Amino acid sequence: MTTSVPQHKELKKMIEIVRSIVFPEHFPSTEPLELQLRAVLTYQLSTVLDDSEQASCIACKFLDEMPEIKRLLHTDVDAVLSNDPAVESRAEVVYCYPLVRVMLHYRVAHCLLLMGIPLLPRMLTEMAHSETGIDIHPGASIGDHFCIDHGTGVVIGATTIIGSNVVLYQGVTLGAKNIIHDSNGNPVDAPRHPIIEDNVTIYSNTSVLGRITIGHDTVVGGNIWLTHDVPPNSRIVQRAV
Repeated sequence: MTTSVPQHKELKKMIEIVRSIVFPEHFPSTEPLELQLRAVLTYQLSTVLDDSEQASCIACKFLDEMPEIKRLLHTDVDAVLSNDPAVESRAEVVYCYPLVRVMLHYRVAHCLLLMGIPLLPRMLTEMAHSETGIDIHPGASIGDHFCIDHGTGVVIGATTIIGSNVVLYQGVTLGAKNIIHDSNGNPVDAPRHPIIEDNVTIYSNTSVLGRITIGHDTVVGGNIWLTHDVPPNSRIVQRAV
């Protein structure tokens, strides 16, 4: 029986260490960051696994994944630089854009979720949700060069699949349309959120609902309610009145 839970203060410390590893030029440290990360993560994992040896093993595996996490986060920064003409420097993106904070939490949480870790991934993404107003479930799959502009009110559901070079604006929901229940009336964790292919842009306050596919190189305008598949290279806009 678990007698303790992950601590927000320690999880925040863990994310700050990851941030320094990913962006050392912006968050320099003279401390042995990898050793710190392993120690903090091992302890937090032990609270949900009840097995210190297993926690240590998973912490080591996570460190092996850090180069890929770092690569992906740098592509996310690149995506902002490529899509927002208001940006004046890379440092501005790293220090000021909520995308960086939420993706730091999400990419760490998603990696841990894939390793079978309970509770801790969701805590990490909810911490970012509280800070940024962007709600990304750790189970979602998000490719490289991901950009959220502004971001407040964005919701990305647990079984969402997002390709590369996707841009979302504020208020976008990638959600479920219907929930399947089993014979006992319990909700079934089945694929129920959208698949967004490469090079898609979705503008503000649009809801894309259900297990539908938005084909690559598509632009979806703002304030759209979308519940059907969209072929590649489409332009979806409201009809003018």
